[in-house]
Amino acid sequence: MATDDSMSDDVFESPQETQSLQAPSQTSGGTTPSPTGYRDYKPPADLLRPVSELETDIAHKTILLGDSGVGKTSLLVQFDTGKFQSGTFSATVGIGFTNKVVSVDDSKIKLQIWDTAGQERFRSVTHAYYRDAHALLLLYDVSNKTSFDNIRAWLGEIREYAQDDVVIMLLGNKADCPSAERMVRREDGERLAREYNVTFMETSAKTGLNVELAFMAVARELKSRKCGNADDQKFNVQDYVREQTQKGSCPPCNT
Repeated sequence: MATDDSMSDDVFESPQETQSLQAPSQTSGGTTPSPTGYRDYKPPADLLRPVSELETDIAHKTILLGDSGVGKTSLLVQFDTGKFQSGTFSATVGIGFTNKVVSVDDSKIKLQIWDTAGQERFRSVTHAYYRDAHALLLLYDVSNKTSFDNIRAWLGEIREYAQDDVVIMLLGNKADCPSAERMVRREDGERLAREYNVTFMETSAKTGLNVELAFMAVARELKSRKCGNADDQKFNVQDYVREQTQKGSCPPCNT
């Protein structure tokens, strides 16, 4: 896969690297698992250091979750570059990340977006990153019923490992697929989101449908929580998403 500089920290699996997966790294304190499954891998120091409350560019940790193949890496590339990477990505190994600053009204919000592996063998690696996450984008593939059926299990893990106030958004990805290939109705996604009281929308990493909206809605919610004044407390991410998606769908609905 060809990557640009903004994705240079993403980690992908190759046949030569497979045998080194989950290999422990040696530290002065003993043996600890590598965050990405690579022997002796260490995340960059700026990601591990505590973030000072005095810093104005606090990075809001946003994690993409979901089964392997639902389009997490494609969604991140689409948001980061505005382009769809054609071809097939290798399975993400462990954790990859990129930073992006977005404008919300008159403020700059820095999102530190983490792309995670969906395979079961990397779940224990992913769990360690839940605890200090500010937002979680949970994806399923609308053309893959199994990926949707597994959402309840993912939400169970989120409840177990993530903070209680983490922002959760459920995304039905690959909404551009032909109707004959669709296996999960929009209504099913909406129903599940209501059951768990999380925000929902359908997205397409290929066409860009709602990709920017998903991240901007998260950024607005994080800004609201950070400011905490009376006006910002009125912001509701679910109402915002509903209003924005209705704006985009009204013209076609009237034809």
